[in-house]
Amino acid sequence: MRSDRRRWVLGAVSASMLPARGAFGQAAAFVPQALPVERLAAERLAESGDAQPLHKPVPSSGEMLPVVGLGTARRYDEASETLRETLRRFAQAGGRVVDTAPSYGNAETVVGEIVEAQGLRERLFLATKVGANSRDEGRAQIEASFRRLRTSRIDLIAVHNLRDVDTQLATLRALKDSGRIRYVGITTSFDSQYADFERVMKREPLDFIQVDYALDNRGAGERILPLATEREMAAMINLPFGRGRLFRAVQGKALPEWAADFGCTSWAQFFLKYVVSHEAVVCAIPGTARPEYAIDNAAAARGPMPDAIERKRMERFIDAL
Repeated sequence: MRSDRRRWVLGAVSASMLPARGAFGQAAAFVPQALPVERLAAERLAESGDAQPLHKPVPSSGEMLPVVGLGTARRYDEASETLRETLRRFAQAGGRVVDTAPSYGNAETVVGEIVEAQGLRERLFLATKVGANSRDEGRAQIEASFRRLRTSRIDLIAVHNLRDVDTQLATLRALKDSGRIRYVGITTSFDSQYADFERVMKREPLDFIQVDYALDNRGAGERILPLATEREMAAMINLPFGRGRLFRAVQGKALPEWAADFGCTSWAQFFLKYVVSHEAVVCAIPGTARPEYAIDNAAAARGPMPDAIERKRMERFIDAL
């Protein structure tokens, strides 16, 4: 399914040609769109770094991270010029968190190659995962991640979708104790795992959790995210665009005028600001494989954020579509 990522603001616009968004927020095709003057200004601001993005602390350490990161779950098959420019623009706009996984095709290899070539390692927070069925398999997969990412230290490794979670967490904790990784966590993107996910959160000391959460997919906000706050765990959000459903829902529609109250000039910013304004959320990681989307997403980390009343208004707006 393909979707337009339309950009509207109050006032003057100029014609442009920009890629549409696919199911995970990636580029899909080229379609005519309206690119407002205000949008251009926001992109220049995000790219220049003149305004610092909002940062939030990792509870277990106090380290501050920008609230909008970059996911690599799709379209990171080869180190193309487009992906090189995407990561360059992302870092230039103040982004840090790059999330990947061994199961994302060649993504780890591509990220490692680009990061090394551009000298970005010290500027980025690299997060990956382990999804294995035994201790030896997990160790082998983790060592392969170090090689592919071309680094001697990985910032975060999380157990992917709770796979062999007790065994893999033991391995990760040993790596953390030795200084090879900085943070340990668990991930899911399936509500069918939420009950098990909660149980692990309650019994294990974790630095991070990663879960799916979006304006049209708010289930994790009922128990998972409040539990993360209670347990002092940093929440990283995957699928903040709702697997593309949100872009499809608003295709051809203008942003509501009141979105300007919290600085939105694109639908992506509208969706991301909803996610990162949740108190438990430290970082959202939208799939990003084009430079213009890296810049647009980064702008969601700047300016005012919706308050509790505005968040409810956003929910009602989307629920009514």
